[in-house]
Amino acid sequence: MNIELLESFGHTYPEELDGSLDCLAFVNCCAFNRWGTLLAVGCNDGRLIIWDFLTRGISKIIQSHVQPMSSISWSRDGKKILTSASDMNVAIHDVVSGECEHKYRFPSIVLTAQFHPRDAERFLVCPMKHSAVLVQISGKHSTLPLDNDSAAVGAEPNVCAIFDRRGTYIITGNSKGKVLVIKTEDLRILASFRISASSSQGIKQIVFARTGSDFIVSSGDRIIRVYNLEDVLQCGVSGNGSEPEPIQKLQDMVNRLAWKKVAFSGDGQFIVAASMRQHALYIWEKAGSGSLVKVLYGARGEVVLDVAWHPIRPIIASISAGIVSIWAQAQVENWSAFAPDFRELEENVEYEERESEFDLEDEDRSLPENGQDAAEDEEIDIVGTAPSSRAFLDSDEEELDLDGVLFLPNAPEIEDPEETPGSVDQNIPPSDESRKRKHGGQFEDPSTRSSSAAMSPKDSNGKSRKTKFYDIELEVMDNNTAGNGLGSAGSSRDSVVGNRKKGKRKI
Repeated sequence: MNIELLESFGHTYPEELDGSLDCLAFVNCCAFNRWGTLLAVGCNDGRLIIWDFLTRGISKIIQSHVQPMSSISWSRDGKKILTSASDMNVAIHDVVSGECEHKYRFPSIVLTAQFHPRDAERFLVCPMKHSAVLVQISGKHSTLPLDNDSAAVGAEPNVCAIFDRRGTYIITGNSKGKVLVIKTEDLRILASFRISASSSQGIKQIVFARTGSDFIVSSGDRIIRVYNLEDVLQCGVSGNGSEPEPIQKLQDMVNRLAWKKVAFSGDGQFIVAASMRQHALYIWEKAGSGSLVKVLYGARGEVVLDVAWHPIRPIIASISAGIVSIWAQAQVENWSAFAPDFRELEENVEYEERESEFDLEDEDRSLPENGQDAAEDEEIDIVGTAPSSRAFLDSDEEELDLDGVLFLPNAPEIEDPEETPGSVDQNIPPSDESRKRKHGGQFEDPSTRSSSAAMSPKDSNGKSRKTKFYDIELEVMDNNTAGNGLGSAGSSRDSVVGNRKKGKRKI
């Protein structure tokens, strides 16, 4: 795909509905991979569906959880995917094979989970009624420090947290409207500030831009604030200096709408916010005065659950009523741009063939000049790799990471295979009883069974790898624990059970 040819010369934000994705289940959340070639959606029944966004087809179905999923996060190379759900579990899956490699059990429902942007061995988890936790893939974990105001008796440490785009800092927000900037390596609080001195509305969501150092803070006062990380770090801890001022404040001055989800565009030039009352997407321009440039309305009576902006192209994926809606630019067909002599017809016209138009050799044509025939007979390379576009690269990269997973291979489905001796049993579909799952009596998806059986990872002995289970024990936050900000790092318990079936856990 040539990104330069897809770049628009007009507006760089969606303008109309471009269709929807039928995911065969009620969808809760979605996330694009780093290049925007794959879209992962989490369903209400715990299934993870990966779509090939270019062909708009399902590439893989993974049974990740047994309860509704809450968040999805891709690793930097696209080989791993991190999911969380209401069953209090966080799982790491191999994207190509579909196998669950690690599963972590938390004492409460997990709201969000995010991979480290540069290190797939660490991820950030936000459990309900607990402070955010930085977890290593081996099971060791460290609790993020809380602000002194949150250490009061009866305070709810329901914290939302997110990495910056390089993973150097962690930005957290508490239920009293205070934002902390924490160093990832040693978990020191470098800066803190309150978003509003007049109100103590809790922070609902924090989103970091894909480029630059700006981040969005969405709070309960229905105002979207844009901050710069460098300005926040210069102000330092609250009380030691001046409070940082937001670069922009975005809100609906007429209807005073509350916002369900917010997101940055791929280039960081636009901000989209989903209304909590209806299926409406408000798009603001970040540069300049922050004017409202577009409002996208969906079907009436629907409520938006999640929003994701394509990292490269001006495309938005929104979830409402369990359906993924795709918003894109209005495409105008202009065939004369490819063939200058093309003429559009309003009605059928009888075509008059020229004398030697369809002959194998044109006898009336003029002699070739400057090796024109040699240029026409030149073979076009459709297998080699084209030079990587800057749109796929970060500011500190020079070449594209060819080891990343951009697409997933799909095996062709044969409807009526020929029966041959010795292969009759393979063509018999499994019975309903054999496809029943233990959780909820649900049936196993045939595509999931075939893909996992054919592509399951194996060790040196030829046996399939078993899922590793970890129990993450979090202590109840009291005054002493919240003061020093560190929980019991390394108190996880590896509970790999041999007789437990792969990928399932008794709860």
